[in-house]
Amino acid sequence: MSDTELLEKIVQNTEPKTATQIVVSDNSTKIKTTFYPPLELGKTRKYEMALVNLETYYSFPNIDSSNNIFRYSPGSSQQRQWVDIRIPEGSYDLIDIAETIKISMKRNGHNGESIKITANTNTLKSVMEFSNDFIVDFRVQVFSVLQGTFTKKASTNHKMSSTSYQ
Repeated sequence: MSDTELLEKIVQNTEPKTATQIVVSDNSTKIKTTFYPPLELGKTRKYEMALVNLETYYSFPNIDSSNNIFRYSPGSSQQRQWVDIRIPEGSYDLIDIAETIKISMKRNGHNGESIKITANTNTLKSVMEFSNDFIVDFRVQVFSVLQGTFTKKASTNHKMSSTSYQ
């Protein structure tokens, strides 16, 4: 190949190409798109396709119908009545779960501060504190986000982390 032919090939390869951007969006884990009219590609040209960007901000729910019940009981053991809080399906941060439980407790006429859920950012574990004769029952289907290895009932004035009971 002569120098002139090589230069022409370099010019041809560096000229701007036709580009098409396709944005696909969905709210499920499987995305299927049908193009209408179909994309028509010329047979004499070479084509490339690349995934340029994938954004999945909180796109996968961590709370669903299999782990959305939080069961607690206010009052003394003589007056023990269990209350279930059901959280709608969604993608929750620990702070959001704690706030949702607090608001639901207040709606049920209970002190929303009696059960506190926080994160220990050093150990990456959840911490739950109880007061005012409240207990939490982890034997029911509880948020797996919080549950860790909790398997016991936790009662008044105790503090739990997701791997130990104090």
